[in-house]
Amino acid sequence: MKKYLVIGNPIEHSLSPKLHNYWFKKKNINAIYDKKLLNESDIENIISKVKKEEIHGLNVTVPFKKSVIPFLDELTSEANESKSVNTIYKENNKVIGHNTDIAGFELSLRHFKYDVKDKKIFILGAGGVVSSIILALKKMGTSKIFLSNRTRQKAENLKKLFPNLHLIDWGETPDFNMIINATTIGLKESDEIKLNYENLGNNKFFYDIIYNHKETNFLKKAKTFGNKIENGKMMFIYQAHQAFTIWHKVMPEINNEIIKFLNND
Repeated sequence: MKKYLVIGNPIEHSLSPKLHNYWFKKKNINAIYDKKLLNESDIENIISKVKKEEIHGLNVTVPFKKSVIPFLDELTSEANESKSVNTIYKENNKVIGHNTDIAGFELSLRHFKYDVKDKKIFILGAGGVVSSIILALKKMGTSKIFLSNRTRQKAENLKKLFPNLHLIDWGETPDFNMIINATTIGLKESDEIKLNYENLGNNKFFYDIIYNHKETNFLKKAKTFGNKIENGKMMFIYQAHQAFTIWHKVMPEINNEIIKFLNND
């Protein structure tokens, strides 16, 4: 039986095992998918298990999307461009790092029928997934991307990768069409992002990449002021779909049954 894992810290909120094991059952694949809480010092060992084929694939979540890179043999063009890895597998005796977040984010926006072309986007956060979101937005023709992060240095590091980024001090708010919460603020139910929702106007798109709460406080408040809101559930499903297809060379279905199944949590 093949073994797959999602690694991260925290990890208890991840729905990856639920989704992948559901697809294994649907496709009659003899495999199991689990989640594992890791520390930075455990990364080298877990990737060596992929090399030895004790583990057949890894998904990587917060905060290890960059820190796994030094232990890999090769990066795909997507992982190299974003400097972010969320999917690991062995091919031709090499451990490969890939990024399915870029496609996952783009496909989620297409699913919501939201066109970012010529729109101004404001991103909160500068963690491992943000470079993937920026690449997807650039590909889709966004006019301007603003970014704000609690630690300014992390935002500055991203600007080195993407010189056209407009950095904003934490707590400041530019004029935008769409705002994306790519921080971990919202993983706890009491978490709150301090925004002056009243002054932001309405008919804006609030997108939270957190998916384990259907509506974070960030989304709840935006909704009360007449804005469009979505959580990260569809991005999560689409990035998992891409990883599953790479690992098993078979494409699972994405349908209402899957969405309903995951929404039962």
